[in-house]
Amino acid sequence: MITVQLNEPNFEYDIHSLVKAFYPQHDVLVKAMPREEFPESVFHLVVNYDRKNHMIDFKFFEHNQKETQEEDDVAKEETVAQDHENRAMKEKIALDGSVQVDFEDRKKTKNELKQQLYYLLTVYAGKTLPWGTLTGIRPTKIPMELLEEGKSEDEIRSYMKETYLASDEKIDLSLSVAKRELELLSRIDYENGYSLYVGIPFCPSTCLYCSFTSYPLAKWANRMDEYLDALEKEIAFTAEVCKHKVLNSVYIGGGTPTTLSAEQMDRLLTMIGSYFDIADEQGRMIYADEHVNEIDVIDEAQNPMDGAGTENALTDADNKMEKARKQTQLLEFTVEAGRPDSVTPDKFKVLKAHNVGRISINPQTMNQKTLDLIGRKHTVEDIKNAYAMAREAGLDNINMDMILGLPGEGVDEVYHTLNEIKAMRPESLTVHSLAIKRASRLNILRQQYTELSIKNTDSIIAMTEQTARDLNMQPYYMYRQKNMAGNFENVGYAVAGLECIYNILIMEEKQTIIACGAGASTKVVFHNEGDENHSVRIERIENVKDVRSYVERIDEMIERKRKFFGENEF
Repeated sequence: MITVQLNEPNFEYDIHSLVKAFYPQHDVLVKAMPREEFPESVFHLVVNYDRKNHMIDFKFFEHNQKETQEEDDVAKEETVAQDHENRAMKEKIALDGSVQVDFEDRKKTKNELKQQLYYLLTVYAGKTLPWGTLTGIRPTKIPMELLEEGKSEDEIRSYMKETYLASDEKIDLSLSVAKRELELLSRIDYENGYSLYVGIPFCPSTCLYCSFTSYPLAKWANRMDEYLDALEKEIAFTAEVCKHKVLNSVYIGGGTPTTLSAEQMDRLLTMIGSYFDIADEQGRMIYADEHVNEIDVIDEAQNPMDGAGTENALTDADNKMEKARKQTQLLEFTVEAGRPDSVTPDKFKVLKAHNVGRISINPQTMNQKTLDLIGRKHTVEDIKNAYAMAREAGLDNINMDMILGLPGEGVDEVYHTLNEIKAMRPESLTVHSLAIKRASRLNILRQQYTELSIKNTDSIIAMTEQTARDLNMQPYYMYRQKNMAGNFENVGYAVAGLECIYNILIMEEKQTIIACGAGASTKVVFHNEGDENHSVRIERIENVKDVRSYVERIDEMIERKRKFFGENEF
């Protein structure tokens, strides 16, 4: 435990996040309360807001471990109040500092507070952080906004260096990702378009590090159709309320969507294509992208449905393509097929038949020992077989996820995983740094895993970057999480033209995402074009997480959304 005492409740979240970034394995308590009410801690930090003198003072106290055993025994015999007093006497100031601030300017004060605290923590902890004082999950928002304001790259680099103390490498990464994101999002109409997320909250097993809404498939295998019935109600409502908007992106995630049977997957894809009018007569998704539509034309010409000759079929298909362009601006359709123990050739055939454009097959690691440890009930060979099945089905945009910092993995294990992935040659690679979430078994049962190393290093990060370059991939989106191994980041790499727009939209919060399913979170973005700053307001609508409750209360979930959209112009 690390404790932080404030003389007034202010900037608690910012202080907590920064201290936690330096000490991810420790609990951190930040509160305005008397010293004697704090529990024992590794060290105690006092933050004093001196408004009269426009100062913020910091004092680091550490416990004096040189006290004799006799003195400790005496202390144990004292009263509770005396115990606290003795504890305080045994503490000594290890470090202190202060910074002059203008409390009237809250944003500037926050940055100056974090800068000073960061400098002191680097001295006390004996290390720096790659992202400096930045602790938020969306570091690319800063350079993106500055680029939109017309700032030069040099101005952006200077600002991020001076304000957030970030390393040159991370500044360059965030800037390059921001530039790529802006380029890709130039195709998106933020105000008139939207994206759709559909959640399938089932998995073959729960991974050690996972905190997502997910339920063991075995308990719901015979009730999956009940879930789809409820989901169809919500999808139908969404299509109705969004009929005046343009659907840009569809993402089916989880959980593991491919826990659905081939027949159930066909039902789900058919209902989405039908309700949102984004499929042709054969149920295949129609994209705004001309290349995909040209493929559709060729297919229809080669397989005329009306028995006419190729020329007539081609003319008919061309007319349908032109009609489709007017009806839809669908840019992408992604289905996660992450668990190799959940896929079959028939499921991949269904995805291909519906013209799903992008899938994910996520090994996380290609080391069998680690797979067993984290609860992935499949083998390395299963991963390779799943990938081969997808290719055989004709799926040509495959993403693969991997995680750095998995228990017990170091340079050699990561190198092996990267080489195995490189040999398969996916079109995109998402590199995650392990984040130990509060709800994960790895955190809940962490006492069982104290001997396992959880680490990430600059050299490991560099290996992943090189592998992406070897596969002709560029970074196109990035985000961070709390308690990440090495305080690094998650980066998505992709071959040019095969990036996932949805991944950018969910991070940058520039477009509405309507989410359906248990545990799904709808994010509605309202743009104030009348404001010279083009301000944005974001409202969230949460579905219940429990699957049984979702099925039983689906009408309530829909009514909640109906009320929201009835009260807000969308």
